[in-house]
Amino acid sequence: MEKLITIDNVHFSYAAEEENAKPAEVLKGISLEFERGELVAVLGHNGSGKSTLAKLLNAILLPTEGTVTVAGIDTKDEERIFDIRQHVGMVFQNPDNQIVATIVEEDVAFGLENLGVPSDEMRVRVDQALQAVGMYEFREHAPHQLSGGQKQRVAIAGIIAMRPDCIVLDEPTAMLDPQGRKEVMRTIRLLNRDYGITVILITHEMDEAAQCQRIVVIDGGEVRLDGKPEAIFSQVEYMRELGLDVPQATELVYLLRQAGFDLDPEILHADQCIEAVAALLEKSAQA
Repeated sequence: MEKLITIDNVHFSYAAEEENAKPAEVLKGISLEFERGELVAVLGHNGSGKSTLAKLLNAILLPTEGTVTVAGIDTKDEERIFDIRQHVGMVFQNPDNQIVATIVEEDVAFGLENLGVPSDEMRVRVDQALQAVGMYEFREHAPHQLSGGQKQRVAIAGIIAMRPDCIVLDEPTAMLDPQGRKEVMRTIRLLNRDYGITVILITHEMDEAAQCQRIVVIDGGEVRLDGKPEAIFSQVEYMRELGLDVPQATELVYLLRQAGFDLDPEILHADQCIEAVAALLEKSAQA
C-alpha cells in the first residue's frame, strides 16, 4: 500500500504557562506511518498525547522537532498548508462547534465555498457527501433540530465534500449517546470500505477501536503498541498497566482463561465469545 502520512521522530512541546518554566513535552520522538485506505484507531488515556498527534496530521500544530509529511508535503511548509488540508480533514469532538450554517446542505457547502468550487460542482459534491453519510433526506433541515449523531454525520459530510484522502476524527463519539455512536461508527466504516478514505480515529472507546484494522497505543508521549486489534487487546495486563480497558468480550475471555478454560485470547466481539463458549460447553458435554 502507498504511504500517505509519515511521522518521523516527532517531538512536540506546548509553551510553558509560567515564565522561566520549561515547555511541557507532550510527544517524545514518535515515528509512525499511515497508508492509504487504512482504518486506524489511536488509543491512550487523558494526557497521553493522542489529540496532540491528531492536530499535527493536518498542520493545526507543527512539530517542535522531527517531521510530519502528508502526501509528500512537509507540514512545516507554510506555503503548502492549503494543500495539506486538502489531503487531511479534521472532525472534532463536539459537532456543535463545527456547524456554522442554519441549513444542513449550506453547512456542508461552507468549506467548498471557501475553496471557490463552482456552484454546479458544489451541488454535486454536497449531495454526494450527504448521501455517503445517510443524511441526504435531512438536507433542508436546521442542524439544531438534529440528534447529536446526526450532527456529527453532517460535520463528517462537510469534510467529505472537500474530498480529502484522509479524515482524522478526534473522539467524534465522546459526546454522543449509544445510538449516535453507532451511527457515526457505521458511517466511518462505510467511508473507509466503500470510498477508500483513510480514517484515523482517536478514541477512548475500546469497542470502536476493535472495529478498526489497526490500533496504535500512545502513553507518555510515546508509541507503546502498534498492530492488529486482536494482537493489541490480547495483552490485557499490559493494557491495564497503561490505564486502558479492553473490549468486554476480550475481558471475559481473559477471566475464563485465568480460570483454566481453553479459549482463544484474540477474541474481540460478543458473537465470537458466544460461539467459543458454546463450542467449549459442547465439547465438555461430549467428554
